[in-house]
Amino acid sequence: MILLFGGGSIFVHELGHFIVARRYGLKVDSFSIGFGPALWRRYSKDGIEYRLSVLPFGGYVTLPQLANIAALEGGGIPVSNPSPPDTVAERTTNVPEPSYSTKMVVFVAGAFFNVLFALLLAIVLWIIGQQTSENLSTTRIGYIPDTIQLPSGKNVTSPAREAGFQVGDTILSLDGRQVSNWAELLNTLITSSNVATDGRREVVFSVLRDGKPKDITVHPILVTKNCIRRIGILAAYTPIVASVPEKSFTKKIGLQAGDKLIKLDGKPLLNLFSLYDTLQAKPAKPLILTIVRSDRMLDLTVPADHQHDANSIFGTDFRIKTGLIHENPFSQLGSQLRMTWRFAASLLKPKSDIGIDKLTGPIGIGHAFWKASKSGIRYVFWITTLVNINLAIFNLLPLPILDGGQMLFATISKLRGKTLPPNLIATANSVTLILLLSLIIYVGFFDIQHIRHK
Repeated sequence: MILLFGGGSIFVHELGHFIVARRYGLKVDSFSIGFGPALWRRYSKDGIEYRLSVLPFGGYVTLPQLANIAALEGGGIPVSNPSPPDTVAERTTNVPEPSYSTKMVVFVAGAFFNVLFALLLAIVLWIIGQQTSENLSTTRIGYIPDTIQLPSGKNVTSPAREAGFQVGDTILSLDGRQVSNWAELLNTLITSSNVATDGRREVVFSVLRDGKPKDITVHPILVTKNCIRRIGILAAYTPIVASVPEKSFTKKIGLQAGDKLIKLDGKPLLNLFSLYDTLQAKPAKPLILTIVRSDRMLDLTVPADHQHDANSIFGTDFRIKTGLIHENPFSQLGSQLRMTWRFAASLLKPKSDIGIDKLTGPIGIGHAFWKASKSGIRYVFWITTLVNINLAIFNLLPLPILDGGQMLFATISKLRGKTLPPNLIATANSVTLILLLSLIIYVGFFDIQHIRHK
């Protein structure tokens, strides 16, 4: 699964370069599925080498009229019988230089094909639906703890509690950025970078309370071993009883499998932790738990002497309502573009808490695909669309050896009226390659740390 969709995303990128280069009549030296020494190869009548290589992680295409960077991409490893009678050297000399516009179209084709692939998968998800749950598809607050724990282990007052948030508030936006679900809410919070005059982190939430909009300023703190911004809120959902063990606390108060817990002493119950906290507080009088059973509303009495059974409420299995959503493909891609852009932008902001250690490398991406494969093909499709959007954006960055860097070189050459010195380009490519490989190793270390702590 990882090879098919992870490596396939890189293959799609290179296929874009290949198809568009052929369409514009450019010389193609080779097209490889995978990297490293060739397992199988064949030459077409026009001299193109098609090969299947040892490492099945994507592929590459070599275009001598643009930049022969096969060695950088993994295709420069010596192999036996490397070329047919008309050698590579013969094919790469005396070839006309393509126009500036042709270069730009070919360079951008890889990213364009990644977006097309992402769009295709988004259309499939639109048709078959994406799996979601009630707590992920909302921005309504269901629970606010009194305290949250710092990475040091110290408990401090929840910023949300301190700022005056209330259970039932629906979050509309953060610092003017609209959010439509819980994942987008958390992503926007994590990538925020505003700082108050006193040096504390600061985010302005717009919420809907009792039908009226309200702005709340909150000061997030860094929590978890990853040190990310949190304010101490959990999403709203309706707890549903999945099963009731014999001689359990839930059996004692009369709960049955399928019951929906909706109120506690007349107040909406929007998260199971609210019930847990109330039981832990050891109230002196019985509680009234309102449930819905087979479309009928019933009141159950929780006895006042339940203290010794407080923790047993979690001995019973509860579940959250799940279902399929059919979000249109352009909304899907738009959401992923916003997530990617906000994360990338936060890397450049000095007051942001997002650093290089928060990036995800090949190890982290592979782990994400592995987790997605365990959850079903829909999650694999979603991860693949996100990877393709990220791959498209990354390759358009103006860094040597990337498509964006080649576009930058072509633009500079166009402005100065002559090509840049080959040695300069080769040096820039080599230095950038070393830096990127170093970055991958550095990020990989944090990927392993994050995986271990999950």
